[in-house]
Amino acid sequence: MKIFADSPFLPTEVEIEAISDTEAKISAYPFESGFAITLAHPLRRLLLSSSVGFAPIAVKIEGATHEFDSLRGMLEDIAIFIINLKNIQFKINSDEERVEVEYSFDGPREIKGSDLINSEVEVVSPDAHLATINSDCNLTFTVVVQKGIGYMPSEDIREMLSDDYIPIDAFFTPVKKVVYDIEKMLVEDNPNFEKAVFTVQTNGQITPITAFKEAVSVMYSQMSVFNKVFDLSKVTVSDASEEPVELKDLIVKIEDLNLSARSFNSLDRAGLKFLGELVLMSEVEVKNIKNLGKKSYDEIYDKLESLTFPIENTLPENVASALRRKLEQLKA
Repeated sequence: MKIFADSPFLPTEVEIEAISDTEAKISAYPFESGFAITLAHPLRRLLLSSSVGFAPIAVKIEGATHEFDSLRGMLEDIAIFIINLKNIQFKINSDEERVEVEYSFDGPREIKGSDLINSEVEVVSPDAHLATINSDCNLTFTVVVQKGIGYMPSEDIREMLSDDYIPIDAFFTPVKKVVYDIEKMLVEDNPNFEKAVFTVQTNGQITPITAFKEAVSVMYSQMSVFNKVFDLSKVTVSDASEEPVELKDLIVKIEDLNLSARSFNSLDRAGLKFLGELVLMSEVEVKNIKNLGKKSYDEIYDKLESLTFPIENTLPENVASALRRKLEQLKA
């Protein structure tokens, strides 16, 4: 039978599949029609624009004064050397936001990303080519590696450096690719629900799962500006003054509540397996559980109160509906 809805359907499931160290698939469902893309599009933009990464922002090369110079004994001109340097993916090994790393190489040899690894920085693109030098060349240079987000042009970086450094356009974003698919799915005989499936690929400076987690965090923090006027905190048990409730807190198994054997056995015989089932019951329903005496009721009452789920403290309907669906799945 059709019923009138007074709140949007809340998605309850998240699936994470690590395809490799640099690629992962994250799925969330079920969404009502139109809600999946509403969430997916801004998350994709945040992944591409707000993920924290590292980039070389400047280089100082002995014997070269500007980016159009050349260096005796090095095959590449300085401009090509800088382009190659931009393609090397550094990662700072400490909590520092900026480090200056010094290098010196004698030829003949090829210099690759793996040659730049030391105690200060890691290089996640070890096979990237930097330069080729002959026996006449001593290549000594200092690279400034910075932590940041997004993109900063060399013109803006130039103002932060001394004149002996050559600024480099900084591409901090560690996320190489984000695509999402919106798939139709069936929920309770309704085929119009949706699943949002994200495929995230990074350059190795950060895992795709961490990048996704940070993007979600940024979305929450950006929207928190409205808390100055509206109470937009997480859904709570009754009002905004209480602690927020998450669905996972309500599907704890009753056997993990450390109740006495008498109380646990009464609930178990009644077919109750999860905390959420008790939270959805009224005081009368709990008291009417077969063979549940007053002492056991008091123990259960105290336990729920200690978990901030006192009996008769009604859950909001959208949370209760999502909890019922989840419990049905778990007990199926």
